[in-house]
Amino acid sequence: PNGAGKTTTIRTLCGILRPTSGRLQVAGVDLATEPITAKKRTAYVPDDPPMFDTLTVIEHLQFVASAYRLKDWQPKADRLLAYFDLEEKRNTLSSELSRGMRQKLAIVCAYLREPDVLLLDEPMTGLDPPSIRKLKDSVRDQSTRGATVLVSSHLLSLVDDLCDFLVLIRRGKVLFSGPMHDAREQFGGASGTLEEVFFQLTGEPEPQHPKSQAATDD
Repeated sequence: PNGAGKTTTIRTLCGILRPTSGRLQVAGVDLATEPITAKKRTAYVPDDPPMFDTLTVIEHLQFVASAYRLKDWQPKADRLLAYFDLEEKRNTLSSELSRGMRQKLAIVCAYLREPDVLLLDEPMTGLDPPSIRKLKDSVRDQSTRGATVLVSSHLLSLVDDLCDFLVLIRRGKVLFSGPMHDAREQFGGASGTLEEVFFQLTGEPEPQHPKSQAATDD
């Protein structure tokens, strides 16, 4: 649900926020004792990426390559730009890009590094249908190469289509953590849908159609 703590959790995993208690390990690295190593192995794409307004698309990739000391990155950058339909915008300032293009640029910057862990917070925001399909395919490719991809979303169709492991939280509390098929078997009811899992675990009442509600009120 909205306000459950998804973004806060991700920002803490990235080292942006300090945890109030407990320990965090990302890719086997303790975030408190080895923060630089942990950040080298992770990439974070927020739901509204803050790009550098005075840098062009290609300059963003040059900056990432320099900051993370990447070698021979240009061919991969070209492939990523072409895949996400940004090739024609390579010399365009990010301030002149649409919301969806800025989102795709942030994703390309994350993919360029080939991190061990990808943290994607509402990654579909602003994307058109073709870009959504490409992003879904690319997430599967990242998983195939061995990366852990954490996708935070309240869009059940996206979670259902992409994820094989589910963590459902509400008001900062974990209601379920486990394989998707276990969630369906335990809480999916007769339909076995993720929507049913959501309503069963959160205790939220299922929405009624306005006409049905009006008939009930009468």
